[in-house]
Amino acid sequence: MREITLRERCALRGAAMAELQTLEQQISALARSFDDIVAGQSLVNTDDEHDPEGSTIAFERSQVSALLRQAKDDRTALLMSLTRMDEPGYGVCEVCKEFIGVERLLVLPAATKCINCAR
Repeated sequence: MREITLRERCALRGAAMAELQTLEQQISALARSFDDIVAGQSLVNTDDEHDPEGSTIAFERSQVSALLRQAKDDRTALLMSLTRMDEPGYGVCEVCKEFIGVERLLVLPAATKCINCAR
């Protein structure tokens, strides 16, 4: 089985760190948006059930909340992959045990499955 070279590991670590920075910014922006929606909702006496704008506010709050939760989950997976990068099994598909591929890992550093198994 093919092993990831030191140069590839450095490139993968750089890609993961760049993605982590992007995720941190996204989480911060989404948390601010969520807080703004909650604060704005508390200033207005809306009845979600009867106010035409109420359902929109509830939808926005739910949507931002889901995006924030997904970004946090992505951050957790990325942090886990950063800790695994120096281990011998990094880059091996958890399903078929074949090499995932550096190209895939550069795009998705937290990937644990090869493209065939991910389908």
